[in-house]
Amino acid sequence: MTSRPEAKQPLDALDRELVAILRRDGRAPLSKLAEILGVSRGTVQNRLDRMLASGTLLGFTVRVREDADTEAIRAVMLVEVVGKSTTEVIRRLRGIPELQQLHTTNGKWDLVAEIQAASLSDFDRVLREVRLTDGVLNSETSLYLSSV
Repeated sequence: MTSRPEAKQPLDALDRELVAILRRDGRAPLSKLAEILGVSRGTVQNRLDRMLASGTLLGFTVRVREDADTEAIRAVMLVEVVGKSTTEVIRRLRGIPELQQLHTTNGKWDLVAEIQAASLSDFDRVLREVRLTDGVLNSETSLYLSSV
């Protein structure tokens, strides 16, 4: 029997503030989080445990300044999905590590993906993987040239 995440509960003001702090510093110790929020360390631990168990928090990650890796290939890809296969396409695309962000959208395109690849050959591979994904009908990709 596989364990399923608990039902998602709406975030209250304390949860939202905790998530906002973690977005800025995902490595902040519990004691510092408790001090900033004005609650006990146990309260912070319980909130984090609940959000992790429910799937609200998916994990903690490292953020790198955009200009730290000047060799990275960055792009935005618009994806059109066949029929009602969006959920399955999203599940498959989440398995591609170079897709930094994935968003649903309205209009002609169904999904917007932000891509970051280490090289042009990696970038080419990512484009191929996305385009060969079952349920992807069409895509359009634009490279980021510079930030202004």
